[in-house]
Amino acid sequence: MEAKQFTTFSVNGKTYPMEYTIPITSEADEPTHLESGVLNVYPDITFQEIEGFGGAMTETTAYLLSKMDADTRRSFLEEHFGENGQHLKFIRIHMDSCDFSLDEYQAVEDPIADPELSTFNIDRDRKYIIPMLKEAMEITVEPFSVLLSPWSPPKQWKTPPVKPKNDASTYGGMMSAFMPSVDYEHPSRCNGGSLKPEFYTSWAKYLTKYVQAYLAEGIPVTMMSLQNESIAATTWDSCVWTAAEQKAFLKDHLYPAFKEAGLVGKVGLYIWDHNKERVVEFSKEILDDETNEMVEGIAFHWYSGDHFESVDLAARLFPGKKLMSSECCALHPPGKSSGLASMPQLAAMFGGGGKRAESVDYDDAVAYAHDIIGNLNAGMNRWIDWNLCVDKDGGPRHVPMGFGAPVCANDDGSYRKLITFDYIGHFSRYIMPGAKRIGFSRCNDKIEMTAAKNPDGSIVLVMLNKGAEDLSYPIRMDGKVIRVSVPAHTLNTIVI
Repeated sequence: MEAKQFTTFSVNGKTYPMEYTIPITSEADEPTHLESGVLNVYPDITFQEIEGFGGAMTETTAYLLSKMDADTRRSFLEEHFGENGQHLKFIRIHMDSCDFSLDEYQAVEDPIADPELSTFNIDRDRKYIIPMLKEAMEITVEPFSVLLSPWSPPKQWKTPPVKPKNDASTYGGMMSAFMPSVDYEHPSRCNGGSLKPEFYTSWAKYLTKYVQAYLAEGIPVTMMSLQNESIAATTWDSCVWTAAEQKAFLKDHLYPAFKEAGLVGKVGLYIWDHNKERVVEFSKEILDDETNEMVEGIAFHWYSGDHFESVDLAARLFPGKKLMSSECCALHPPGKSSGLASMPQLAAMFGGGGKRAESVDYDDAVAYAHDIIGNLNAGMNRWIDWNLCVDKDGGPRHVPMGFGAPVCANDDGSYRKLITFDYIGHFSRYIMPGAKRIGFSRCNDKIEMTAAKNPDGSIVLVMLNKGAEDLSYPIRMDGKVIRVSVPAHTLNTIVI
């Protein structure tokens, strides 16, 4: 038996990884009885399977990769999918345009004029996304799985956006002067609106054709969510569903279409795909004795806060369902303290968003580690980040503002990794697909921690110290003891 510790420091915006070998002693040989200040690990007490980690190949990301030269792009993909990379297992793809697309598009330009969808094609995806996926497939050590998610049906099938009650704009007040104006009289891909019930069958056929088109390209699609952010009327591509509407669509339209196409048992369906605070209520409304077999899992995002208890409740209420964190990102461009950085008027008006520019990348990494640890301890099986990379402005995208990613593509065709990339690697590089979360106990809450047992029997502990105090602990497991130092402001992975 041996133990190694991997620690990541961040100093003045630079990342410093370090590796140590830790001596292992017998608890029976300890000079005094270990009691206070101890961490316990119980490898024989197991919980959910941890199936892996991933990210999104949006059109934004794929476009930025296409601008890199072949060697740089190969390096990027190796760092994510190669033997010594992040070991990403899952890739999320948007169906038609999303906010991280270069512009709006849909696979059938006018489905009213073409009700049979005879003009359906994914040529837009073949321009950037599919070539990058195929390059990644050539590099990946272990085959990855693809999650497809729709942001909006074709605009011709939707109702117009619903005007907010404040009667000003989607944003209200002074912000409305800087945000895109909303047409409340006509349907669009953006600003919400809902799918008209008379087009439920057509939308089910459309989604089925999309999955089949990707499979025909050799892309390993194994998952599809019914709708990205099911109750969000965002300024970008979006569609609002009640749980009752989504249940009816699933039961009477989508599942029968999947069954007829032979996709049942091959491509699992996921509900919700929105923030954690309502994951329990939405799932309770959809899942019953009839629909339970139609749904493989429940997807959720992080933008409304921790709500780890909601994930835990979902795990208890819906045993056997895969719990998947399907999206998260920092709500500002890389290295900038505000998501308003690409809109100078708003940035001046509303300030920097509460984060110091010199620490914002570190703060993001801590938020990632905190969320992954909390979700794993609550029963999460799969974790997928949002964009694999964005540019310095958090784009490009077809709507204003820009958001973060673990990697920033530079203007000269190179890229730089942020500390978030290293923090994700503390989980994805060491917790292998098929690992089981295991039991542990802490003597205090100064560190956040999770523990897993890999298929090869190795034990992985991930420990976050986001405080200003250096910490140290003896760790007890199976009559053995290791002593670890957990410096201030570090993430640490211990492999036994």
